[in-house]
Amino acid sequence: MDTPIIVQYKINAPAAKVWKALTDKNEMKSWYFDIHDFEPEAGNEFNFYEPGGEGKYHHQCQILEIIPGHLLKHSWSYPDFSSLKTIVTWELSPAENGSTTVKLTHEGIENFKDLGSGFSKESFTEGWNTIIGQSLKEYLEK
Repeated sequence: MDTPIIVQYKINAPAAKVWKALTDKNEMKSWYFDIHDFEPEAGNEFNFYEPGGEGKYHHQCQILEIIPGHLLKHSWSYPDFSSLKTIVTWELSPAENGSTTVKLTHEGIENFKDLGSGFSKESFTEGWNTIIGQSLKEYLEK
């Protein structure tokens, strides 16, 4: 069994503010992706493309579990390239001084091993570190 990607950062913002940034599509487009059909309810599917307007990578996801203010778990797939899926779990935990620990776990990356270097564990690890450690952190701490 392959080891999941785990990325964790402390963000100097209360959990409620982090949760809103993570689940409000108007806020998401400021730091993450522009996801028009995102609705934070279990069972809902959402789709998006990478920024820049190229539309090269269609991302398709389905919310598997949601615990408001604490956990968002969804599938992550590229239906144009593979029928296989991975699982992304966002977990929020209150930390000292009103900050929040954001932990992202991405399981099943080995399902994308035949899709090329853009789908490698290293590529995803770098991407999640940039998204959480820079984009989300800067957005919430500004």
